[in-house]
Amino acid sequence: MAAKLDIANAPQNGAGETSALAEKHLVQPWPVAGSIGAEARGAIESGDGIYVVDGEGRRLIDGPAGMWCVNVGHRRAELAEVLHDQAMALSYNSPWYTTNQPSAALAERLAAHAPGDLSHVFYTTGGSSAVETALRFMQFLNNVRGRPEKKLIVSRQGGYHGSTYLSASLNGRPRDHDWMDSATDQVAKLACPNPFRRPAGQSEAEFCDRLVEEFRALIEERGPERIGAFIAEPIMASGGVIVPPEGYLRRMRTLCSEHDILFIADEVVTAFGRLGEVFASKAVFGLEPDMITFAKGVTSGYFPLGGVMISSRLLESLRQSNHSDAMFAHGLTYSSHPIGCAVALRNLDILEDGLLDHVKAISGYFQKRLKSLESLPLVGEVRGMGLMACIECVADRVSNNPLTLDLEVGKRIDRHCQELGLLVRPLINMCVMSPPLTISTAQIGDMVAILDASIRRAMDELVREGLWKG
Repeated sequence: MAAKLDIANAPQNGAGETSALAEKHLVQPWPVAGSIGAEARGAIESGDGIYVVDGEGRRLIDGPAGMWCVNVGHRRAELAEVLHDQAMALSYNSPWYTTNQPSAALAERLAAHAPGDLSHVFYTTGGSSAVETALRFMQFLNNVRGRPEKKLIVSRQGGYHGSTYLSASLNGRPRDHDWMDSATDQVAKLACPNPFRRPAGQSEAEFCDRLVEEFRALIEERGPERIGAFIAEPIMASGGVIVPPEGYLRRMRTLCSEHDILFIADEVVTAFGRLGEVFASKAVFGLEPDMITFAKGVTSGYFPLGGVMISSRLLESLRQSNHSDAMFAHGLTYSSHPIGCAVALRNLDILEDGLLDHVKAISGYFQKRLKSLESLPLVGEVRGMGLMACIECVADRVSNNPLTLDLEVGKRIDRHCQELGLLVRPLINMCVMSPPLTISTAQIGDMVAILDASIRRAMDELVREGLWKG
């Protein structure tokens, strides 16, 4: 007989039952072949504010805010009430032939926050489908304009844009494509704009010049008539919180404008308060894209929702074309979902009612305290902006293939952090921090203290075992 989920008593069931059921029936994201469909990952039983409680009863700071998404914190009663009330009023309507009030109201609110003329939104179910929608819109636009050859998509090494086929094809993280097919003929990748890894002796300004010239050379090589879009996260999130050189994004935008290439800002992570703004493109980076993709923080993870903000200029060009019957044959069953949009509206209220200001006020302290970890010999760099940061550990500064040791470092720091009360998201040798935006200065101090102790413990272990000389 199938197990019945008892929500009220879930924390008392313990980690054993949850892990056993998962190992028996769940296929987890990003599994390896040797354990696919038979993997038990750590159970999280409950959450409150910036904390979660794991299956062993440990109270942990939620360092990654779920997955960059629980922006207003766990257990917000007002969001739970909206979920309930909207479900009781209207749980679903088909977006193919009807519209609901929350989706229209949210569209108006988002348009007011979006930069430039990004006054329209197409709703999706998450970040991957948002990116996929933006790319399909670019293809449709160029088909209607009579430019079917203008479809090449330019992304960057180190970037991450999703898990659907076309969005995943844009990803530039090492090993993501080792065993997975992708649309390689539709994508060209530029270098990662990571100042920490720039060539020795090169200034950050010179590094920026080189990146811009690389894009210019690609346009000349492939031809602007073949390049449809350039997509970029303003800050590369899953790539290790890569903050690009000053002026880089604006200069890339200029190149796009000069050659009629759509600039897509992938703000799945950076939007909805992570950098202190609803959308960061213009307010933080001085950038007005043609489209902005978003998800995650739009509902703070309380309901799956994403979307694409689209320039009214692009929509008007379609309306004025000679193909008024051309159909953008793209949609999702859960586009404009009334519950998701209602939650997003209340989530926006919370952000606008002081939380965005709190992020701006506390971000400097957050970055400064984390930066102090650079005094540890294992730490190569601490970087970030707003309430997102990365502690990159560099144990092997000599080998051309440091992966084995890097993986070992990440696993050990992760283990020690959980023992001491912090949930981290280890990306091989990098610890990514993006806590709920409600975090206080005292809680930041606790988080940094745990990271410091955990990195020191890992260093001591590596030295004792002869894996690292220190």
